[in-house]
Amino acid sequence: MKKLTKIILTFALLLGLTACGSDSSTSKQSEEQKTETTVVKVGVVGAYNDQWDTVNELLKDENIQVELVFFNDYATPNRALNDGDIDMNAFQHHAYLDNEVSEYNYDIVAIGDTLIAPLAIFNNKNKISSIEDFKDGDIIAIPSDATNGGRALKILEEIGLIECDPNAGYLPTVADITKYNVQIEIRELESAMLASILPDVTAALINGGNAYTAGLSSSEDTIYVETIGEDIDRLKNCLVVRTADQENEVYKKIVEAYQTDEVANTLEEAYKGAFLPAWK
Repeated sequence: MKKLTKIILTFALLLGLTACGSDSSTSKQSEEQKTETTVVKVGVVGAYNDQWDTVNELLKDENIQVELVFFNDYATPNRALNDGDIDMNAFQHHAYLDNEVSEYNYDIVAIGDTLIAPLAIFNNKNKISSIEDFKDGDIIAIPSDATNGGRALKILEEIGLIECDPNAGYLPTVADITKYNVQIEIRELESAMLASILPDVTAALINGGNAYTAGLSSSEDTIYVETIGEDIDRLKNCLVVRTADQENEVYKKIVEAYQTDEVANTLEEAYKGAFLPAWK
């Protein structure tokens, strides 16, 4: 009888140890699940991404990490987002986004503002040194997309080189030019190519991002910078997601992390005026 009792006690002890081991394993697995990092793929264009390092530092405690996916042109990131290849993108302003959605019927939407990248006239220093130097026959390169191309034409109108049909509004096309006060030639090219063609033209209208990527200074290599006026909201760059994901809590936390003083300081220190925080 004593022998039987001893066997029963031993068996019970083994069961207890097994149960404790199971609880310990379950607890460890639960802890690992709690600390698992959520990776969010964000599409970007260009090499001006120091601010995302700051965002990732701010998101560490939330176990969220932004993984940048790089694109070489403006046409691809919205298609990639719409098709589900990335989770968000951050490369465009609202005017460009609106045009893309209208033209391609993308089911995507902005969920927060990021930065403003003013458009500027970068001069070929071997040809001109100020806007007063433009003359007949000079070639000026501008972005080929509808929104940034329209912005560029309005700048050329601001400095008196051309006049556009007022009915064309804020985003005219070359076809809306009603008068050339100086007989310039306007050459339309994809935004990312404008800096590379600068040696072959008189000037090019380039945004801060592409200029920075090309090693151009927005303060030293320009002869005119866009006046950000009443259409400022349309020119704010934004974080964009699929419409179905606009209430995603993780994505909202990324917006919150971006729109901080820490990121504003990074933009100021890293880019020296090429970008301005759009949420302030």
